[in-house]
Amino acid sequence: MEELRRLLNRHARPDMTTPIDGVLVSRVDRSDPAETSMSGTVLAVIAQGEKRLALGDRVYDYRAGQYLVASVDLPVTGRFVGATREEPALGFGLVLRPEAVAELLLAAGPGDLPREPAGTPSGLAVSDASAELLDAVVRLLRLIERPRDRAVLAPLVIKEILWLVATGPQGGVVRQLGLADSGLSHVARAVRWIREHYAQPFRVEEVARLSGMSVSAFYRNFQAVTAMSPIQFQKQIRLQEARLLLATRPGDIAGVGHRVGYDSPSQFSREYRRQFGTPPSQDATLPRPAPRTMAALP
Repeated sequence: MEELRRLLNRHARPDMTTPIDGVLVSRVDRSDPAETSMSGTVLAVIAQGEKRLALGDRVYDYRAGQYLVASVDLPVTGRFVGATREEPALGFGLVLRPEAVAELLLAAGPGDLPREPAGTPSGLAVSDASAELLDAVVRLLRLIERPRDRAVLAPLVIKEILWLVATGPQGGVVRQLGLADSGLSHVARAVRWIREHYAQPFRVEEVARLSGMSVSAFYRNFQAVTAMSPIQFQKQIRLQEARLLLATRPGDIAGVGHRVGYDSPSQFSREYRRQFGTPPSQDATLPRPAPRTMAALP
C-alpha cells in the first residue's frame, strides 16, 4: 500500500490520465459537498481516503484497501470523506471495456470461472482488495516510468487485474459486462439509449423492446442494476445535463429546462431544487468543482 500511495502521488494529474490507455490516477485534497455525476464503467481502487456514493436509495462506502466496480455508467451522488492537502484521497482507476472482459471469458478453461449468481447484479459493488490485486496494480503503475516496456507488458498486467476481479467476490458484476446476452448487458443497452435520448419522452415498453426484454423483466432488471425506474433514471440525466448547461447559460433558466425535456418551467425548477438543494437561478451562480471524468474514482 505504501508504494501504491507513492506512485499515485507521483503520477496524479488534473485530468487523471496516464500514458497507459484506460488507466487513471486520482488525487483529491479536499472534501467538497456531494456532487451528482456519472460513475463511468470502471474499477476504482482506493489507496488512501474514503468516498461515499449514493445510487438511488443505495449507499456505497469504500476506503483504503477496497475497490468499487461500476459495470454500467450510472448517475450517482458522491463525496470524499476527510480529504485534506496533508492527507489526500488517492485512487487508481481502470476503465472496464466489455470487449476486454469478453476476451477474458473466452480464454478461460472449463471450470475456471465461478458459477453465475442468480438474477441481475447491481451496477455498483464494493469489496476488499486482495494482496494479489494490489500487487498487480502496483506493477502496472510502475510501467508509467518504463516507456520501453509499456506497450508489451501493460496489456498483460491489465488482463491479470481483470482476471483477479472477474474471479473475485464481485466477479459476477464484471463477468456479466462481457456477456452479450446477460441481464446487465441488456440494461446497459437501455441506459445508453436513455442517455442519448434523455430530452424526449418515451414509453417503457419501447425501451424494453429495444433492450431485448419483456416489460416485466426489463423493469425488474433495470431496478436491480440502477436502483431506479427508467423514468427516474431519465430525470437524473436531464437534471445533470441541465446543471452543466446552466454553467454557461445562467440567465436562460426556461431555455435550459426546455432543452433537457421540461415543458413546464415550474416543474423544472421544482425538480432541480429537490435534486440539488437550490433552485436553478441560484445554483447557476455558485462556484462548483470541475466535473470528474469518473465519479467512482476517489
